Amino acid sequence: MDGDRQGWRQCLLGAAVFAVCMAGTTLPTPLYGLYQEKFGFSELMVTVVYAVYAFGVIGVLLLVGNASDAVGRRPVLLAGLGCAAASAVCFLCATGMGWLYAGRLFSGLSAGLFTGAATAYVMELAPSGRAAKATLVATAANMGGLGCGPLLAGVLAQYAVAPLYLPFAVDLALVAVSVAVLLRLAETVRERRPLSAVRPQRPGLPAEVRAVFVPAAIASFVGFALFGVFTSVSPAFLAESLDVQNHAVSGLVVALAFFASTAGQLLVGRVGVTRSLPLGCAGLLAGLVLLAGALYWDLLSLVVLSALVGGAGQGLAFRGAMSAVTEASPVHQRAAVISSLFVVAYAGISVPVIGVGLLAGPMGLEGAGLVFIACMAVLVSTAAVYLLRRPGRPG
Repeated sequence: MDGDRQGWRQCLLGAAVFAVCMAGTTLPTPLYGLYQEKFGFSELMVTVVYAVYAFGVIGVLLLVGNASDAVGRRPVLLAGLGCAAASAVCFLCATGMGWLYAGRLFSGLSAGLFTGAATAYVMELAPSGRAAKATLVATAANMGGLGCGPLLAGVLAQYAVAPLYLPFAVDLALVAVSVAVLLRLAETVRERRPLSAVRPQRPGLPAEVRAVFVPAAIASFVGFALFGVFTSVSPAFLAESLDVQNHAVSGLVVALAFFASTAGQLLVGRVGVTRSLPLGCAGLLAGLVLLAGALYWDLLSLVVLSALVGGAGQGLAFRGAMSAVTEASPVHQRAAVISSLFVVAYAGISVPVIGVGLLAGPMGLEGAGLVFIACMAVLVSTAAVYLLRRPGRPG
């Protein structure tokens, strides 16, 4: 009993460190409007600054995504916290666009280092035989942390002093505490190898996985694209079209999407992996329709519903996609297939978001958003129809 209690304590402390790092990656979300006022850049630059994060994540996942298996979990997570601290310092020192680019790049590097290593670490710290519960803890830490970032920054920006500085000072303090906590946790990798043994992970797609991978990748792409748009341009839409000037409200709307994603991932255990992917596609489509209504009629209530429904759909779809491709992949190529799925997912955060930024100039945010929604709706509908036509197969 004491061993179980100690194991859960370590697991929850590891999850808290995970949440702190992920919160830092979404911290700037409700602050982009303030940066626009300060530095005078366009909506396109907001989306480019946001997308730099995704490129950092993809680079780390491909180059050293499996590093913690060799050198240990703690060294990789400490490096991730170092990148998180560097990101906060860049935002604290920001006097121009270059600092914002650097801050988002370091943020992407921290997320890339944490995504796989922290998930594995939280599960390994839990008592043996509790894998399912530990997976839920890791999922809640990941998505919950992402949701807490904009909520924390929004509240501090609205109700405290120095809105462009205090959130990052608080983040830096939390990162420092996380380093101290991490140094007290046990290392779970017993047989460690030098960093030179780490090799880049090449995305791979064996022939037997392709039928499952295609709809899973499309759903993942759309889900992450929806999150990308929510976290990059929704605060500007709320301010410009709905006259929502309260940064705490903007942060809460974005946070709701991440919290709903956590709930969606938890639902997979009830609905089953086979049904979670098509149900997730349906949720994503409904979320896109609600977002289109919000843009067309300028209704805050529909923005909130879109965050909740689309977020839950993203959670269902992504966990279902991950389970489906993992089950279909040959053991010796599983890591490569999962890397491919993450690359597609994070491409969804960057490419469509930049497209919205490009269209926002000539068409306005509403017009650009409606074009984005139409494209994503076609993609996710295609995936859903494909899945419904092959009900007897995995996914």
